[in-house]
Amino acid sequence: MRVSIHLLGRFAVSVDGRDVPAADWRRDRAAALVKLLALSPGHRIHREQAMERFWPDADPEAAGASLRKAIHFARRALGAHELIELRNDIVSFGPQAELEIDTESFEAAAKAALRGHGNDVREGSDHERAADLYGGRLLPDDVFVEWLEAPREQLRQRYSDVLRAGGLWQRLIALDPADEQAQCALMQAALDAGNRVEAIRQFNQLRDNLHAELGVGPSAATIALYERALALSSTETVSSSERVRTALAWGLVHLQSGAFDKASDIARETRDLALGADLPREVGEASALLGLSSMMRAQWPQLFRSEFIEWVRARPAFVKHVFDGHLCLSEFCLCSAKGHAEVAGLARELLSVAEEAGSVAGRGLACLLLGEAALFSGELDEAEDYLGEAERLLLEADAVAGRVLAIERLAEIALERGQKWRAGRLIQRGLADAERSWLSPHLIMRMQALAVRAAATPKMVAEEILAGDRLMTPGACQPCSMALRTASAIALAEAGKLEEVDHRLNEAERIAGMWHGGPWAAALWEARGVQRRAQKKEVRALAAFEEAASRYEELGRPRDQARCLARMGPEG
Repeated sequence: MRVSIHLLGRFAVSVDGRDVPAADWRRDRAAALVKLLALSPGHRIHREQAMERFWPDADPEAAGASLRKAIHFARRALGAHELIELRNDIVSFGPQAELEIDTESFEAAAKAALRGHGNDVREGSDHERAADLYGGRLLPDDVFVEWLEAPREQLRQRYSDVLRAGGLWQRLIALDPADEQAQCALMQAALDAGNRVEAIRQFNQLRDNLHAELGVGPSAATIALYERALALSSTETVSSSERVRTALAWGLVHLQSGAFDKASDIARETRDLALGADLPREVGEASALLGLSSMMRAQWPQLFRSEFIEWVRARPAFVKHVFDGHLCLSEFCLCSAKGHAEVAGLARELLSVAEEAGSVAGRGLACLLLGEAALFSGELDEAEDYLGEAERLLLEADAVAGRVLAIERLAEIALERGQKWRAGRLIQRGLADAERSWLSPHLIMRMQALAVRAAATPKMVAEEILAGDRLMTPGACQPCSMALRTASAIALAEAGKLEEVDHRLNEAERIAGMWHGGPWAAALWEARGVQRRAQKKEVRALAAFEEAASRYEELGRPRDQARCLARMGPEG
């Protein structure tokens, strides 16, 4: 009997040339057992290891019964009883069958290619042949199954090693768009060929991929290559946008090295260049660099106030782009301990300034901040009024990022009122608009968290969680991912899919530890409470909900506090 199993990029099984239909894997544990055996050494595992892997909180008798059911349904799906054998407490797969497993084929080819010296054509093709066998991420639909984390990373690293050793730089960039070695190699190759345009394109691609997370930019060595590309031909004029991009990249280098004053000076000079060249996105990026530099020195509120007043009065045409650069920072301040009260006071002053100056974008931003502050304070009607006005004004000003944030908060209010249908319509509108903004990676991540919460059926919840998982790419904004991580963990715990919860929350805890003072710790305690309740650990669940409620109270968020207290009641 011949059995072929695909684990890279997809899960598929064929027995003697007959594909097992996906619908036949109706029982998740049956498919999970086959996956576990396919990845285990010798395709065998002790029954107690399988029980601990899949049912760690069950008593031995119940776990044993569950394992027997999984074996039964796996045999039924495969159509061959003898393919899974349980003998002497050892579960084995295909002991008498001819097995073809794509992970093993790739590993063998990769090891052989890496043993070579990589200097001749034949060895180069060995790397390509090995790379061709990597069909994609290991079991991508099981991205948060904790026991798959180690083999998934091992296979990904092996693939990366093959690509690097073989100089397959384009494939390496496809694997990790922010890989600077690969981008620099392609830039150098383009420069060696005298292709200035291609070297510049590669730099811009790297810059955009790194820019998904604010405050991250290319290294000094990469920027130096870019400057060589700009100087390659004296007959070609360096454009204003190229000069601006170079300056912004150097500003980020100084920011990352702690030279905040220098980064601020570069940000102001670069913004003036971008203004003169009519480059609105770069105006926003320079403003973000300036804001980040002030945030690092605990001076952002003062900077934002002076920026707001100056721009709404003197330079109204670029107001929305400057404010785009400050939006993530204003969100961070809103989420600090009772920060929404401080921001509300500032926003009321700025609303008066914007009204006097006749600035539509300024009024829209001030209304957005006031609406968010009211929402966090638990005043839903007041929040909805401000946010509705903000959406209208920001639509008129074509300030896309601010408008998407207003829509996001309106969707939150709809969810608070139990109006999932209305929230869903707002989310779809927000997602469509977010694509138009240079801040789209941040905006889409935040909106997807609401999509998980608004999903009306278990199937829709699973689809939205999977869509959210696909956003967790290298360089994704970590603070913006927190709501998505906790919403997905809560939904999975409530659905009983506990094996996917712990890894998500562990990663969320790591991120929350880097960003103190906001609601993330409270949200994590709440998610842990839902997880403990699903694990039948009621005492620990109640303690977690109590801690979450206490932290929300400290933040001045009464509705979040009330929700956590309600979870402590008999109905949960």
